[in-house]
Order: sequence, then C-alpha cells, then structure tokens
Amino acid sequence: MYPETATLIDIGANLSHESFREDFDAVISRAKAAQIEKLILTGTDIVSNQRAIELCQRYPGYLYSTVGLHPHEASHFNDEIKSILRKQTTNTCVKSLGETGLDFNRNFSSPKDQEHAFIEQLTLATELQMPLFLHQRDAHKRFLPILKEFREQLSKLVVHCFTGTKDELFDYLDMDLYIGITGWVCDERRGYSLHALLHEIPPNRLMLETDAPYLMPRNILPKPKSRRNEPANLTFVLAKVSECLGKSPKSVAEQTSSNARDFFAL
Repeated sequence: MYPETATLIDIGANLSHESFREDFDAVISRAKAAQIEKLILTGTDIVSNQRAIELCQRYPGYLYSTVGLHPHEASHFNDEIKSILRKQTTNTCVKSLGETGLDFNRNFSSPKDQEHAFIEQLTLATELQMPLFLHQRDAHKRFLPILKEFREQLSKLVVHCFTGTKDELFDYLDMDLYIGITGWVCDERRGYSLHALLHEIPPNRLMLETDAPYLMPRNILPKPKSRRNEPANLTFVLAKVSECLGKSPKSVAEQTSSNARDFFAL
C-alpha cells in the first residue's frame, strides 16, 4: 500500500491523545515503515500543546507540532493562555499556530467565545508571522469574514480536514489558502462529494493528513480491529486521493509532501 519510493508528510495527527500513550514508539515505527517522512502533531489546548512539544523532543527532525486553542476549548481563552501560547511558539519544533477557528456543530464553547479566541489567535499569528492551522465546521458564514479581515496581514494558512462545499472551497482558494484532506474522502457514505472537488484544488495547495486517532479510512481492507486511526494509514488517504485525481500515488505523494515542506518550513 506504500507509494513507490515517494514519502509522505502527515500534516495533522493528534498524537498527544491519550490513546497513544501506551504504544507511542510503536506507532512511530509503523509510520516510518509506511514511508511517512515527517509528522505534524496537532495542538488543541495548552496541555496537548506541551505534550506535543515533549513528544517532538523525543524524535527531533521527525516530529513537529502546532500550538493553539481549539474552538471547543475557546471558553477557557484569556490573556494568560495567550501568553503561554506565545511562549510555546518559541520551541524550534513548533511550525504553526492552531488548531484554531470556529465549530458551530457542537458548540462546546459559545459562538461568542469561539470568535473571541479565534480573533485573538489570528492577532497572535499576525504578530509572529506564523502559518495557521485552521478548523471550521458549520460556521463558514462567520469564519470567512473574520478570516478576510486578517488575510493580508497573515502568512500561510491551511483549512485542516476540509469537508465543505464547492462554494466554501472556492472561497478558501480565492484567499490563497491550502487545503488539508483526511480519511473523510475514503468514506463512501459521507465523503463522496469531495471526490469531484479534489480536481478543483490546485496541486500546489493540496496537503494530506490523518487527523489520528480520528477518521479511520474506510478503504482499509480487511477492516482493522481497532477504531483508532494512526499516521501509517495516511497511505490509504493517498490511495483514494490519487484514484480520484487519476494520478499515480507517487506523484501525489511528492506534490503534497513538497507543499507541506513549504508550508511548515521543514
């Protein structure tokens, strides 16, 4: 299932998640065996950010991370957290701010709190001139105008785990954003609409991710006993994306990995 001689970069893996605590090193070994060249660990709150940084220090040059406050955690945002985020970005393994954005699907934090935390992290990214790792779910009508206010002051941005509509995709591409595709595209029930949209994404704006331990690719056969996704399974995301684009897995792997190296300055 591995791309011939090409390596992959997983731009979004939640490896600070507790489900990886018992066998973390084995997960990394399987990722390397699957030709995953580098991994970007996703930070979602102060604790997971710090955990991700510590994991990166165990695998320097292989693991990198983002640091941010996920919209689910937005109600906790305050000046102290912003100060801690700024300090966490000084670690050499930290390559992006985020995961940040808006999620009106579950509203674990109020929309008002989410918007405040999002704007504050956009402001911090402007100050630090760091790339942004963005999350948006059922909130495009608010997400887009907020992002537009800051776009000219920001550097690179990626909409992580894109599952939206054609109009949403074009809104992001018009703003010169990168697009992250996960195992959602492998889901024959929910991800089918993404297949045609892949053709609309410029090759130099496409990146791949697992969002592990979530979004297990449904094209893995036989189906794994565990429901926990992991970076080694990025090859199945690659297989489906390549199939949809009518391109070789090797060429897609090379392009998406090149994009990731550029985006995260790896």
